[in-house]
Amino acid sequence: MVAELAYRLTVRDRNLLALVWEHRVLTTGQLTRLFFPTPERARQRLNHLYNHHALLRFRPWAPVGSKPWHWVLGPAGAHVLAVEQGQSTAEFGYRQDTATAIAVSPRLAHQIGVNEFFVSLHAHARRQGGTVEQWWSEHRCAALWGDLARPDAFGRWTEPSIDGTAATLDFFLEHDTGTETLARVTAKLGGYADLAEATGTTTPVLFWLPSPKREANLRRLLGTPEIPVATAVHTPDTSLDGPAGPVWQPAGAPGPRRRLGDLAHLWATVPRHDHTQEGDHDAAGS
Repeated sequence: MVAELAYRLTVRDRNLLALVWEHRVLTTGQLTRLFFPTPERARQRLNHLYNHHALLRFRPWAPVGSKPWHWVLGPAGAHVLAVEQGQSTAEFGYRQDTATAIAVSPRLAHQIGVNEFFVSLHAHARRQGGTVEQWWSEHRCAALWGDLARPDAFGRWTEPSIDGTAATLDFFLEHDTGTETLARVTAKLGGYADLAEATGTTTPVLFWLPSPKREANLRRLLGTPEIPVATAVHTPDTSLDGPAGPVWQPAGAPGPRRRLGDLAHLWATVPRHDHTQEGDHDAAGS
C-alpha cells in the first residue's frame, strides 16, 4: 500500500506532506490557500491522502459550531518522506502518537496562529507579488539557536519595490497570544541580542500581538531596544494584506506604520546565508 501511494504521489503532495511534518499541523483552509485552486479540489485531495494514511486529521472541540479539520502527518506519509531521505521511519523521527499529540496540546491554537502568519504571506504573494523564501519551524529554530533564543519561526520575505528592486527581510517571529506576562515577553530580547553578538548577524524580531491594548503596553516596556523590533496586531480587520501590509510599527520610532517589505529598507538587514543551504524546501511547492 505504501509503495502504491509513493507511486501515485504528485510533487504537490510531497511538498504538502513535508510542510505538514515541518510545521506539525495545518487546517484545511490553510492547506487550500497554500496548494489548491479551489476548496473542492483541496477536500478531494486531502481526503485521498487521508484514506491512504498519508495524513491524519482531527477536529478540535468547539462550544458552538465546529472547527475545521486539522491535518498532521500520517504513518504512510512519514514512510514516504523517510525513504526519500534514505532513512527508516524511526531514523526520520516519526511517531504517530507524537504527531497526533498536538490535538490535545494547549499549544495547538498558538501553532495554528504561527502557521496562519506565513500562510497569509503566501496568499498575499500569490495575489500581489512577493515571495516567502524561508519559513522555518520553531523546532528547526531551536535546533540551530535554542541555546540563546527560541523564536516561534524564522522567515525571509522578499517583496518588489516601486523602483523595480527587491527588498528582502529576514526576521524572527514572536506570535503572542496574551498568555505570558509582558515582562517575560520583553525578556526574550536578551537572548536575541546574545544571538546577534554570537553570530555577527542581527535579525529583527517581529511581535505579532492579539490586541491594540497589549501592543501599546508592550511598546511602553520595549522603549528603544538594542536590536530591531517591530510590533503589529493580528486581529482579522487589521489589514487586507495581513502581515505583509502597512501594520508594522518599529519600536522606538514614531511615524506611520510600515509594510513588511519596507522594514528591510529601514533596517538594511543582511540575509542569513549560514544555514539556508541545509534542508531547505519550497514551503508551498510552487
